[in-house]
Amino acid sequence: MNHQIKTIGIIGAGRMGTGIAQTGLVHQFEILIFDALPDQLQKGIKAIQKGLDLSVSKGSLSPKGKKEAETRLHPVSSLDQIKSAGFVIEAAVENETIKTKIFKELDAFLPPAVVMASNTSSISITRLGSATQNPGRVIGMHFMNPVPVMELVEIIPGFHTSPGTKTATLNLAKDLGKTAVESADTPGFIVNRILMPMINEAAFALMEQTGTAEAIDRAMTLGAHFPMGPLELADMIGLDICLDICEVMHREFGEPKYIPCPLLKKYVEAGWLGKKTGRGFYTYPDK
Repeated sequence: MNHQIKTIGIIGAGRMGTGIAQTGLVHQFEILIFDALPDQLQKGIKAIQKGLDLSVSKGSLSPKGKKEAETRLHPVSSLDQIKSAGFVIEAAVENETIKTKIFKELDAFLPPAVVMASNTSSISITRLGSATQNPGRVIGMHFMNPVPVMELVEIIPGFHTSPGTKTATLNLAKDLGKTAVESADTPGFIVNRILMPMINEAAFALMEQTGTAEAIDRAMTLGAHFPMGPLELADMIGLDICLDICEVMHREFGEPKYIPCPLLKKYVEAGWLGKKTGRGFYTYPDK
C-alpha cells in the first residue's frame, strides 16, 4: 500500500462511488464519502454494508475484516470535509456542468498536492482540468461496474495532467488491486468507445425487429462468447448512462455512426432505465 495516501475522498454515493468506497475499505484505506443528497448518502452507506456482507458470505472477507472496514468508513455532510483526504475521486452523475462545479469547489480548498480524479466514462478530462486553477492535478480514473469485481481501471491524463499526478494515480490503482490501462483523453476513452456503439447497435437491431432482446443477447453470448449480452449489460449499466455516453460521443465526434438509437432514447424518456428501475430492455419483477 502507498503509505503516502491513507485516506481517499469520494464524491457521489451512487453505484460507482459506493463500489469504489467498498474497494478502498477492503484494501485498508480510510474512506471519506460525500453526496449532495443526504438520502442518497444513507442509501450509499447501506449499499456499502451490503457489499461487505456479500464479501463475507463469499469468503473473500472475514467477519472481523468487515468490522474493521466499517470503522474506516466516514460519511461527511459537506464537501469541504473531504479536505483531509490524500486523494479525491469524483463519482457524481455523468453531467459535465455538475462535475465542473465540483472540481472548481474542490480546487478551492484541497491542498495543491492532492490529486483530483474523475470517474467519468466519457467527459473530457482536459476540460475538467481547465476549469480549475491547478489543472496539473486533474486526471481521469474510470472504474468498471461493478467496481469490487471488475479488475480494470482506465487512467486518462488530460493535456495539463502532470507526470506526478499520473504516477500517483497508477500507484493508487495498484494499491486498490486493479489493473490499469492508459487511455488518451478522447470521448468514451477505450472501453466505452468500443462498448457503447455495440450496445447502441443492439438497440437498433431490437428496434428494427432483427431479433428479440433474448435472441440478440443469446446470439452474442453463444456466437461471440460474450459473458453477457449487450442489452442485458445495458440494463445493468443503466440505459440513462448508456444514452449519456452515446450523446457525448455523437456530439464530440460529430459522426452519424454515434447517433443514439431512438428506441434507447424512448426507454429513457419512459423511465425504463434498466435493473435499477425494474424495467429496461428486460423486466425485473424483484425490483
